[in-house]
Amino acid sequence: MTDNKETLTTAEALGQWREAERSAAVARHGRLAAETAAVAAEHAATASLATADAARAALESSKLAEGSAAKTATAARLLVEGARVDSADTTAASALADVEEAAAHDRYRSAVDRASGGGTGQPPLGA
Repeated sequence: MTDNKETLTTAEALGQWREAERSAAVARHGRLAAETAAVAAEHAATASLATADAARAALESSKLAEGSAAKTATAARLLVEGARVDSADTTAASALADVEEAAAHDRYRSAVDRASGGGTGQPPLGA
């Protein structure tokens, strides 16, 4: 093919024009693909920063949750210990009350026996 405008045939000029069109179309497609890739990279960078922020917030939340759970466990342990002490105290108090009840019952029986003259050879009171 000849590059001189004066000597080009119509067919040669048409062929050059078509080749130039193809090259321009390929270049436009390449530019569009590069721009699209750049926009996608910007979105990916923004998303990765948001993900990092979310991960940081999740880590902070998990630390707070861990601290709260530890405090709750400590409080529960103290409640259990207090309940055990209360249970032991009430068990001891109940045992003492049972002993006192038995002693009071024995005193009552003795008083009834004395009042009825039972086993002493004396007349009952009021007789």
